[in-house]
Amino acid sequence: MVAISKIATGNGHGENSPYFDGWKAYETNPFHPTERPDGVIQMGLAENQLCFNFKKWIMQHPEASLCSAEGVNKFKETALFQDYHGMPEFRQAVAKFMGKVRGDRVKFDPDRIVMSGGATGAHEMVAFCLADPGEAFLVPTPYYPGFDRDLRWRTGVELVPVFCESSNNFKITRNALEIAYEKAKEANLRVKGLLITNPSNPLGTILDRETLKSVVKFINEKNIHLIGDEIYAATVFMEPEFVSISEIIEEVECNRDLIHIVYSLSKDMGFPGFRVGIVYSYNDAVVSCARKMSSFGLVSSQTQHLIVSMLSDDDFVDSFIVESKEQLFKRHKYFTWSLSQVGIGSLKSNAGLFIWMDLRKLLKEKTFEAEMDLWKVIINEVKLNVSPGSSFHCNEPGWFRVCFANMDDHTMEVALLRIRTFMFKQNEAMVPRKLCTRSSLKLSFSRRRDDFMSPSIMSPHSPLPQSPLVLART
Repeated sequence: MVAISKIATGNGHGENSPYFDGWKAYETNPFHPTERPDGVIQMGLAENQLCFNFKKWIMQHPEASLCSAEGVNKFKETALFQDYHGMPEFRQAVAKFMGKVRGDRVKFDPDRIVMSGGATGAHEMVAFCLADPGEAFLVPTPYYPGFDRDLRWRTGVELVPVFCESSNNFKITRNALEIAYEKAKEANLRVKGLLITNPSNPLGTILDRETLKSVVKFINEKNIHLIGDEIYAATVFMEPEFVSISEIIEEVECNRDLIHIVYSLSKDMGFPGFRVGIVYSYNDAVVSCARKMSSFGLVSSQTQHLIVSMLSDDDFVDSFIVESKEQLFKRHKYFTWSLSQVGIGSLKSNAGLFIWMDLRKLLKEKTFEAEMDLWKVIINEVKLNVSPGSSFHCNEPGWFRVCFANMDDHTMEVALLRIRTFMFKQNEAMVPRKLCTRSSLKLSFSRRRDDFMSPSIMSPHSPLPQSPLVLART
């Protein structure tokens, strides 16, 4: 057999994770309302389909497409070679949109916009720019499983978890950062940076201003880089409002050469297929290096042309941001309320396309083996692809990420029905058969209330928010 590279033969991609196993289960038996009603429902994909009303805009703006009578005149100039800097009007439109998403409280310089093939490419690009093989980034847990691929696989960079606890709502504390930093030093790893995700994937929470200031102070004292993944910035649908790291560095003293932002249109606009990723760095050397590296993952000129047309329409962008927040708020409220009615709690959240579901009380024992046993039941019997907390490096078994924005109302109702049926069976097993009537089932759920009642957990009797946060209106 002809020898090939270690990257090709190794498992650095992380595909053996249960996170990806769930995707495989879905792909082999995907749910369809008529053709495959017993198939697996995809609840492991963080995709925003709730506000996908672009057809009307496209019909009203045929010039945005190069393959139309109205847009054909720009076909040649767009199809020919494009500089890897990106079209000037593209960088200007993205910079303006990034500011708008952040309430226009901060401005972004188009000359610092570097494009990439999605956030995946952007993260790898930043890792190549900031660290050498064998050096490390700190990453607070739980964190997106794809980071193990994006930042490690081809760069040789190591990730050191900063363990955060459910007891304080998984907040990032200075103590947790110091512990992780010291552990890295003990392992002879040189820490080059800290990666934070704000809003958080998988928690659906945001970092408050004081936490962000603490984080900036930490990286400034250690003289390490800070990468702020802000790809869910426009998905904040309830108070408190989103605070960007770009705002914090206006308020506190720090070395701006250490600050970098990863952004994308995949989540905020629902365009994952367009592969629009952005690196925004305050470091001139990083901007220069990243721009050269962007040759390996450019955004097509046709996509740039469409994005420029769309993001330049202020009325459309404003209404889209408002409607997206409203739709996310409604779906999140209904979904978490429905889960609470069958005794399932979740971390209180106000952003993102998912919830952090608490199934700790369903574990036979408090181990990750028990978590995997429960996950296999959910995948193979309930036929829902949800992602176990262990795949997000959570250090407490029993948490699961569930995506709620990537499906229509009918599919969501089917998923909720399956969950209700599953929970009925779970409670039936816990309650003696002769007592398992509708009233006793209701009683068994109410008795479980205390299990889920904490300030950080959504419960059957937690007050639900009454109105969404619509930043574009303020």
